[in-house]
Amino acid sequence: MPKVLIVEDEKVLLDLLTRHLQNEGYTVIGTTNGEEGLELARNEQPDLCILDVMLPGLDGLSLCRILRRESNMAIILLTARAGEIDRVIGLDSGADDYVVKPFSLPELTARIRAALRRLPRRSENILRAGDLQVDLLARRVFVGDREVRLSHKEFELLAVLMRNKGAVLSREFLISQVWGYDFDGDMRTVDVHIRWLREKIERDPSKPVHLQTVRGVGYRID
Repeated sequence: MPKVLIVEDEKVLLDLLTRHLQNEGYTVIGTTNGEEGLELARNEQPDLCILDVMLPGLDGLSLCRILRRESNMAIILLTARAGEIDRVIGLDSGADDYVVKPFSLPELTARIRAALRRLPRRSENILRAGDLQVDLLARRVFVGDREVRLSHKEFELLAVLMRNKGAVLSREFLISQVWGYDFDGDMRTVDVHIRWLREKIERDPSKPVHLQTVRGVGYRID
């Protein structure tokens, strides 16, 4: 069954939703704060996240933007505010749906089923380039039969390249997709991560087969 992450700072509501969704057959993990929610999302790779907008610390909209940048999971926002502007902001942050408190459990369950139906089929999340295979949902990388362990940023960088296989991607584009538009570090960060990737996915990093440099432009995956 699908795995659901609940990030809700009202402990009573968190426990209620957890029990209800477990009774519906879902695997459920939950937390009351955004920082731990982000860690759980990265480690557990849920299919769907139910996310309260008003969280202490890392708020729900900020967490939503991070999750959307890093994952294909479905995201349903929970909020006590029903204004149109609030809904627009939530959806523009990357949410798939928006549920206003108070809500009925059957309604939320129906919205969860609908959001899960819209997820890409798993086969669409397996990307291949020769003997290189990237599973976007499981966040696993294989070269032939050998599994390769990547850091979070290495995986995100490889995923962007694989989604655009054959296209030359500039350093600026890769920075915006992996580190975010507000990144103010050195562009050579991309070059460093490319070198680390080659050491892990290429049989001979000095003669790369997959990760090619296009001088003066950027990088591409073949």
